[in-house]
Amino acid sequence: MKLMKNMNLQIDIKIDIEDEPAINLVDIKFWLNKAFEASGFKKDAEVSVIIVDEIAIKRLNKKFRQQDRSTNVLAFPAGFIEGLPDDFCTHLGDIIICSTIISREAKEQNKDVINHWAHILVHGMLHLLGFKHTNNAEAANMEFLETQIMINNGLADPYREFH
Repeated sequence: MKLMKNMNLQIDIKIDIEDEPAINLVDIKFWLNKAFEASGFKKDAEVSVIIVDEIAIKRLNKKFRQQDRSTNVLAFPAGFIEGLPDDFCTHLGDIIICSTIISREAKEQNKDVINHWAHILVHGMLHLLGFKHTNNAEAANMEFLETQIMINNGLADPYREFH
């Protein structure tokens, strides 16, 4: 009989802004782990999170997505490396988050800033795990999973929170 082992997620966080983000490190790790668990990913993994300012995220968005504007989150999947042993920890990639944009969006959308942070973390993590929203079917699937993660952990549906 083979026992299922719990998959572990290692999270490295770098805060590259002058002010503290509105969310604490424990909550960042909590939401990334919740998305990881809900995805069904079957290996140990690691992810890097970098919290940046608007100038840095705009520069990255322009360089890698050819969009000359700021955004709240960018996810850079690391890609699969063939030949690694099954028990080898998989690097999923990097999540870049702009703290000031998340705070501003929460205020503009009349959302609790911590709830909005949670949603953006879940959204970014799911991108690293292969979820996309490039068409309606993919978007519906990703939004459904995001909503389930949020609701199952005591927060509101992030897509119905607009007032």
